[in-house]
Amino acid sequence: MKEKQNPVTEDGWGELSRLTAARIALGRAGSSLPCRETLRFALAHAQARDAVHTPLDAAALAGELAANGHRVIDIRSAASSRAEYLQRPDLGRRLDDASRARLLAETDKGCDLLILIADGLSSRAPAQHAVPLLRELLPRVREMGLRVGPLLIAREARVALGDEAGEIMGARMTAMLIGERPGLSSPDSLGLYLTAAPRAGRSDAERNCISNVRPDGLPYPLAAFKLAWLIDAALRQPTGVALKDGSAADPRWAALAARQASLVRN
Repeated sequence: MKEKQNPVTEDGWGELSRLTAARIALGRAGSSLPCRETLRFALAHAQARDAVHTPLDAAALAGELAANGHRVIDIRSAASSRAEYLQRPDLGRRLDDASRARLLAETDKGCDLLILIADGLSSRAPAQHAVPLLRELLPRVREMGLRVGPLLIAREARVALGDEAGEIMGARMTAMLIGERPGLSSPDSLGLYLTAAPRAGRSDAERNCISNVRPDGLPYPLAAFKLAWLIDAALRQPTGVALKDGSAADPRWAALAARQASLVRN
């Protein structure tokens, strides 16, 4: 009986695909993608769409944060729905009237660091990664002697929403933990945005960003170290284009990175 031939022509460098989630070395069937890769692409596209359109379960996240001893305030932007949020980015950058009134009435103001956890363009990201990241970050922040305000869960939020919230709360700086625009291999990527002296009207050039925070990207301990390093530096100079991330040159980074690599290998 004649042996059936494999219709897929594999790439010679397919071994590298084991080292990355990027779509490389896909092979071909004739002049087309193999069926398996077409199906994988369709699945990734569906996961990315779900990440954008699925609403954040703010109650579940607040419960998890409260169980870890945090005080939580629920706020939202001026976008009244997910559809409006996607069509009107400007509304996602400012608080709705009820949230503004809630923060104005808040008595616990004047913190060094105000942390906002926002849905952004991927509700999966904060739901999965905010709590474990905070477990790594907050001890470092407290070692600096900084006062952390109540945690704000922000729905239908863009990064700039933290500027108005931070100004109202009298924060020295804000850290926005927000779901990033999903990629086809990363529907759950979390972004961290640090802004000193927050006030409405700040530009993106006045922030520092740490991207792709997730176990398959920048792991929690390394992301927390980077953000804590920037927070410490921002006590002495403004955030933004003038503040360069020098955390990788810190000797503690090398030890932390080596420990993380060891965990991955094991």
